[in-house]
Amino acid sequence: MHNKNINHEEYAKLASGFYPSRFNASEWVAAIKASGAKYICITSRHHDGFSMFDTKQSDFNIVKATPFNRDVIKELADECHKQGIKLHFYYSHLDWSRDDYFPLGRTGRGTGRTTQGKWETYYQFMNNQLTELLTNYGPIGAIWFDGWWDHDQDPGFDWQLPEQYAMIHRLQPSCLIGNNHHVTPFAGEDIQIFERDLPGENKAGYSGQDVSRLPLETCETMNGMWGYRITDQNYKSTETLVQYLVKAAGKNANLLMNIGPQPNGELPQVSIERLKEIGAWMEVYGETIYGTRGGFIEPRNWGVTTEKGNKLYVHILDLEDKGLFLPITDKKVKQARCFKDQSAIKFKQDKSGVVLELPEVPTDIDYVVELTF
Repeated sequence: MHNKNINHEEYAKLASGFYPSRFNASEWVAAIKASGAKYICITSRHHDGFSMFDTKQSDFNIVKATPFNRDVIKELADECHKQGIKLHFYYSHLDWSRDDYFPLGRTGRGTGRTTQGKWETYYQFMNNQLTELLTNYGPIGAIWFDGWWDHDQDPGFDWQLPEQYAMIHRLQPSCLIGNNHHVTPFAGEDIQIFERDLPGENKAGYSGQDVSRLPLETCETMNGMWGYRITDQNYKSTETLVQYLVKAAGKNANLLMNIGPQPNGELPQVSIERLKEIGAWMEVYGETIYGTRGGFIEPRNWGVTTEKGNKLYVHILDLEDKGLFLPITDKKVKQARCFKDQSAIKFKQDKSGVVLELPEVPTDIDYVVELTF
């Protein structure tokens, strides 16, 4: 709508042809769970204003405006609870179709809105929808907000976030709040989000903010798109995705890996294959990722470290030698093992650090050495 300046009334007509006939919540959850993922974040409402759930706040939703007439969010929530995986909701703060999203932000100015509603009604609309999402779909792991940046050049605009955050925490005290606003986290937010960047990096230009003490999450696409585009088959390799996951863990962050479902409701086959291949890797190496923190040895050109208890996992992603120096000066290494087969790795330790003597130049996607202190 924004990129092509599509009139919102014309755009809304698309809903009458939306029929994702092959949507199967059980298959979705099983495929995503097979990757080793522990939670799913689904778009409940995006910038176009279309709600993917049975909301009483607007008829522009998947139950009332489409012939599909099914609440896919409810089906997904039930299946997540059944299969033991947490469910998070993406929710857009901005709206390119409602006239009470006013004053307008810096996007969506060409969508044909000629009347000016009142912010108060839009704010109430959002809170009513969030109440529905946190009341009708069981325990929710997080609300993932997006769109604050639409008014980032309007310092006088008040999103009234403290009241909204308090409402969410009141409805579900254990529901985390994250906001993809690309700035330092606000009071009331429980996680810090980095878009298409690892924490502390800003290669995509969205995540220049300082890294906070909050739990961290980075989001990235499998191919080039957040949504679905039939011509975008430029999927990242399994090696690239696994290494991105490892680098995220090494920087103390979760990875939210995006999939754009097909119009028929199925996950693209390439996505399913990538999920399965990542899952096969996680079956072997999950212990070096789950429940860890970024290691005390900060990321290097050769890779990253993660730690848990008295163990340090050295993730070697790119090394052209058999020797690796680690600046460990205040811990005594008891043993070093190749994580994959638990074979012993020779090492030398002195006051300047530890040198690992690998049996060969690493060629694995991620050659992991387990150090026990």
